[in-house]
Amino acid sequence: MQDPMTDNPMLENQELESQEQENQTPEAQAQENPEPIKKRTIRSFVVRGGRMTEGQQKNYDANWAFYGLELANGRIDYQTTFGRQSDVVIEVGFGMGASLVEMAKKAPEKDFIGIEVHPPGVAKLMMLAQEEGLKNLRVYCDDAIEVMASCLPEQAASAFQLFFPDPWHKKKHNKRRIVQPLFAQQVANVLKEDGYFHMATDWEPYAEHMLEVMEAQENYSNAAGKGNYHPRPEWRPLTKFEQRGERLGHGVWDLIYKKSL
Repeated sequence: MQDPMTDNPMLENQELESQEQENQTPEAQAQENPEPIKKRTIRSFVVRGGRMTEGQQKNYDANWAFYGLELANGRIDYQTTFGRQSDVVIEVGFGMGASLVEMAKKAPEKDFIGIEVHPPGVAKLMMLAQEEGLKNLRVYCDDAIEVMASCLPEQAASAFQLFFPDPWHKKKHNKRRIVQPLFAQQVANVLKEDGYFHMATDWEPYAEHMLEVMEAQENYSNAAGKGNYHPRPEWRPLTKFEQRGERLGHGVWDLIYKKSL
């Protein structure tokens, strides 16, 4: 899900519009917004613009019946969803899905649930999964926070993965980073005891932020030892973006924390 937002002109324009609205008088705002103004929650993502291509839409429609999970259907049961008892891995923000499909292919004994807000990425993941004949993968096309709160069983997942989330480089945007104390506790709520929370980022200040947040959590222990980053485990595939970064000498930081009571 890597996509630096700091150089996005559309986002900057949205910020300027928001600032202009904040500077307006209440009367002026009421004229432009006759409906009551609702307080917006801070989100850690921006839904990318643009429609799906005809091919992406075709793949989405063809594969959703098998791979898709609906937020509106509420709390699921993993054994019912996959038809077996297994270790379940949750991944948020899988981008175009190639690495998640590869993990599901290499670990047929496990079941995987991906959560992504970008429909073209969901379409691509389902297409790749169908081409590989995978049965151990399902997907939500929704906000992860809502899915975690309304759909995922509590204390049941074996692992939770968050790879290369939006870093929100600017200091004023740091509050939008998904890794915050509250999010860490929401992840803990869906993990079973000894389940692990695995993060990775190629932005060192964000890695430092992740480390600071997670070291402060009392119900997690650092798998690499207190204050340490973890070597990339073999089960996390190298993404094309990461391979390019390595060639250019860019660093990548993995963090793995085990849930404890």
